[in-house]
Amino acid sequence: MIRVLIVDDHELVRIGLRHILEEYADFEVAAEASNGEMALRLNHKCRPDVVLLDVELPGLSGFEITHRLKKASRRVKVIALSVQTESPFPEKLLEAGASGYLTKGCPAVELVRAVKTVVRGERYLSQDIAQKLALQVTRGVNSSPFDELSAREMEVLLMVAEGRRIADIADVMHLSPKTVATYKYRIYDKLETRSDVDVTRMAMRYGLVATA
Repeated sequence: MIRVLIVDDHELVRIGLRHILEEYADFEVAAEASNGEMALRLNHKCRPDVVLLDVELPGLSGFEITHRLKKASRRVKVIALSVQTESPFPEKLLEAGASGYLTKGCPAVELVRAVKTVVRGERYLSQDIAQKLALQVTRGVNSSPFDELSAREMEVLLMVAEGRRIADIADVMHLSPKTVATYKYRIYDKLETRSDVDVTRMAMRYGLVATA
């Protein structure tokens, strides 16, 4: 039996995912969570084999939740669920510790296939995303300037683009303000930007954050 924890802030999405999984005798939905903090508590309590994680949750980012889930239990497999299909989201979530990445528009059969694949210790990417990444490698080019960032730098960037202060980011990531500041200035260097405003504008231009 494969135990699954579903994490999404939309109840209808959680109901849909539960319905798909419960059609199969080898799946058990251990619990559902509507935010990252709840997901971390339920992961500790329920010990799921797989966490289906919406990466666009309010509060803790998908990157931070993935990082903490893997830190708490190396055996748990995280499958990121997102509407984002473009680089650098898939690569950075995998780098953060996710075992799979699915678009929310994927067929139900692909969701089931992904869960079974990661439980075997393999990685799984939605077919459309896998094709895009393969083309990038073949062409030897990066599809966005953010490809050079590490998963932790990407997480800091997203919070900077949301307007969060260094102290707030440090609190969320359980890091010192000095460490967060170091990450931020590395981001400046890699993106050749000079301010939070520049970073935010670039993130908006590439669709990483919503425009106002």
